[in-house]
Amino acid sequence: MEQHSLLDFYKAVESASQQMLCAAQKENWDQVVRLESTCAVLIAQLRGKARTNKLSAEERREKLSIMQRILRADAEIRLLAEPWLSDIELLMGNRSLVH
Repeated sequence: MEQHSLLDFYKAVESASQQMLCAAQKENWDQVVRLESTCAVLIAQLRGKARTNKLSAEERREKLSIMQRILRADAEIRLLAEPWLSDIELLMGNRSLVH
C-alpha cells in the first residue's frame, strides 16, 4: 500500500476545495455537497495522520500556503452560496407557512 505524506493530505483537501469552488461557480450545488463530503473524509484522515507525523519547517511553510488557498476558496464558495442558501431558506419558510 502506498504511503501518503501528511502534505499529500493537505494537497488533496486543497484539490477538493478547488473543485468545490469550480462547482459553485457553475451553480452545481449537488456537486458542491458531494465534494464537501469528500473534504470531510480527507480532513478526518489528515487529522489521524497529523497525530503521528510531524512536518519539517519547509513543509510547515508549504502547509501554510495550502491552508491560505483553501481558506480563500472557502470564502469564495460562501459568497457564491449565499444567494442559494437564501433561496432555500425562503422556500423552507414558505413551505412551513403552507402546512
